[in-house]
Amino acid sequence: MSPAVAAFTIAVAVAAFGLVIVLVRRHRLKERYAIIWLVVSGGMVVLAVFRPALDRLSDALGIQSGTTTVFLLAVLVILAIQLQLSMSLSTLEEKVRDLAEAVALRTGRDTEWSSSTVEAPAVDEPDHGEHESKPRTE
Repeated sequence: MSPAVAAFTIAVAVAAFGLVIVLVRRHRLKERYAIIWLVVSGGMVVLAVFRPALDRLSDALGIQSGTTTVFLLAVLVILAIQLQLSMSLSTLEEKVRDLAEAVALRTGRDTEWSSSTVEAPAVDEPDHGEHESKPRTE
């Protein structure tokens, strides 16, 4: 890798690092996600500075080019981030559903018992969907 490419890679990694710090300080990015991106930007610096280590890793994996190894690592990191975000999304969907159910129950209970136009069903006579307009046969 030429010195210019290494310097460019380091500059991009430092800019990414700085951007993550700014986003965390402005509360636009949670700390738990910031850690992932800080590790990614640190990894970029390591790969740029220690190119011989990347070449040795490529040889050990049987990959002919260090560039291909970088792409492989990038894809694996992206998949890991995607998995983590999917898990967070699943958790949030559960919380939203639980909250919506709690609000619906709370709203229904408040309007049912506090409204003067709606009467609570008698305990002795369960409501089976029969309406007062239908004649009862007993």
